[in-house]
Amino acid sequence: MISFKNFSFRYHNLDESTLTNIDLEIQPGEKVLITGKSGSGKSTIAHCINGLIPFNYKGEMSGQILVDGIVPSQASLFEMGGHVGTIMQDQDCQFVGLSAGEDVAFAFENDCMPVSEMRQRVDKALRQVGMLEQKTVTPQNLSGGQKQKVAIAGILALKAPILLFDEPLANLDPASGQRAMETICQLNEQEDKTILVIEHRIEEVLEHGFDRVIILEGGGIAFDGTPDELLAGGQLTQLGLRQPLYVEMLKLCGAELTAADQIADLNHALPFKELVVSQYLADTFKKKDIQREELLRLQGVCYKYYKEDPYVIEDVSFQVKKGEILAIVGNNGSGKSTLLKTIAGIAKYQEGSMFYQGECMDKWSAGKRASAIGFVMQNPNHMITKNLIFDEVAFGPRNLGMKEDEVNERTAGVLKTCGLYAFRNWPAASLSYGQKKRLTIASILSMGPKLIILDEPTAGQDYTSYREFMNYLTQIREMGTAIIMITHDMHLALEYADRGVVLSGGRIIAQDTMDKILSDPSLIQKANLKHTSIERMGRLYEVEDLSSFIAYFTRRVTGGSAHD
Repeated sequence: MISFKNFSFRYHNLDESTLTNIDLEIQPGEKVLITGKSGSGKSTIAHCINGLIPFNYKGEMSGQILVDGIVPSQASLFEMGGHVGTIMQDQDCQFVGLSAGEDVAFAFENDCMPVSEMRQRVDKALRQVGMLEQKTVTPQNLSGGQKQKVAIAGILALKAPILLFDEPLANLDPASGQRAMETICQLNEQEDKTILVIEHRIEEVLEHGFDRVIILEGGGIAFDGTPDELLAGGQLTQLGLRQPLYVEMLKLCGAELTAADQIADLNHALPFKELVVSQYLADTFKKKDIQREELLRLQGVCYKYYKEDPYVIEDVSFQVKKGEILAIVGNNGSGKSTLLKTIAGIAKYQEGSMFYQGECMDKWSAGKRASAIGFVMQNPNHMITKNLIFDEVAFGPRNLGMKEDEVNERTAGVLKTCGLYAFRNWPAASLSYGQKKRLTIASILSMGPKLIILDEPTAGQDYTSYREFMNYLTQIREMGTAIIMITHDMHLALEYADRGVVLSGGRIIAQDTMDKILSDPSLIQKANLKHTSIERMGRLYEVEDLSSFIAYFTRRVTGGSAHD
C-alpha cells in the first residue's frame, strides 16, 4: 500500500535532510504506529504520504515513494486526498465549515450526495465521536478536544483506503481518546482501511492491538517491528520514549521480558504477580506533610459567555499554595480552559471572588494579573508573534523593561531548558507543532511569574522533552512558584501534581491526590478520565488498596517522587 525506497527529503529552508535513506513498506489493512522524539521526521513522512510534500511544503527529494499505486509528486493534492485521508495535528488548519455539521458534510457535498442521505451520514459520524449535540456549533466555539472529535468525524466520511492520524490523542480527554482509538480500529476491521497513527502517547495506542511500530530517530528508521518485540527489547527507553506504565513497573521490579511473553497485552502480566506484589507489600514509605502558604484562592467563581446562557463554570472554589503543582482534570468541554482564562484575567467572571496572597483580584487589570500570573494557551499558534525564536522568548522580558544582558541570559537559559537553544535563530514557522508548544511555554517562563498556568503543556511533546521541561518546573516550584496545569495525561498528573481538581459540567466534583482520584471507578467514569494501566494491573493482581499501589508505582518511577 505504501513503499519508500532509499527516500530522502530536505526542506528548502534547512541545510540538512529531515528524512534520510528511508526504506519502508506498509501492507494493505495494517495498523501501524509511527512514533519518535519531536523533530525526528514523523510529520514529514506523513506529509510525503498524503501529498503535502511536494505540493504545500517545498524541498528536495531523492529515492522512490509509492502510495496506493501512485507517485504523489506525479499526481495532484486533490487526487492524493482520494487515496489518503488525514487528520492534522493542528485542527484549526482543516476546518472549512461554519458549524461542526457543515464541516463533516464537506466531503459528502463534494460527492454530490442527496441532502437527505447526507444528513443521516453526518449525524452518524458525529454520534460516533460523541459530538451530535454540537452539530450546529461553530468550530471557533469548540474546545481543543471537541475540535479533534469533529475532525475525526470528518474523516469518517472519506472513502480513502489509507487513513493517517497525526497526534489524534493530543487534545482529547482520556476516555474520549479511548473511544477515538476504538473508532479508528473499527475502520480498520470493518472497512479494511490501512491505518497510520503518529503519536507520542504510545501506551494508549498499543493497547488497541496494533500490528507494527515504526520509530524514527534523526530522520531515519531506528525500529520497525511488533509491539511485543518493542516492549521486551527496551528500545523505547534507549530512544528517549516512554514505556507503558505497567511495562515500566515490571522492569523496575526486575522482570525479564521477552517477545514470547506477549506483554503488549496487559493480561499477560499475570505471571509476574508475585514479583510485583511482594515488592509493593514491603514498601514502608511515609508521605511527607509539607505546610505551604496560600498563593491563590477561588471562592464561588461563576462564568458564562452570554447573559441568557447557563454558567460554563459554577461555584468553583479551591486553593493554590506556593510551590504547589495543581492538576485540573476532566472531560472535554467541562470548563477547564475557561476556568484558567478567568484566573489569568482573559475572561471576566460574573460571580465569586479570587484572592492573590490574600488580596482581592476582582478589580485587577489584565496587565496587573499578567505580572503575577503567566498563561500558556493550548494552541501555540495563538501566542507566537515574532519571526525568530529567540525574539519570541525575549519579547516578554523586554516588555518588562529588563536590561538586554539579563534578557539574553534569561532567554538562553529558558531555551536550553525547553530544548530549543539549538534553534534559537530559526524562524518560529519552521518548528513542528510540538516544538511550538515548547516555544510558547519558554516565552512565559522567561518572565518569571509567581503563578504559571499551563493548558495541556505536554500535548505533542516526546517523553524526553517533557521530562526535561517538567523537571525544570519542579525546580522553579521549589523557589515558591506555583503551577496550575490542565492535562489529559494521567501519567503526568500522577508523577508531578501534588493534588488534582476534577471538573465535570463546570463544577468541581473532587479534590484529592491523583492516586486517590485515579483509583475511584465512579469518579473516573463521571469525569471521562482513564483507568491507568497501573490501576488495571492492581486489579489484575487483586490488590486491595489501589490508591496505595498507584502511589507506590509513582514513587518508583520518579525515584522517590517529584512532589513528596
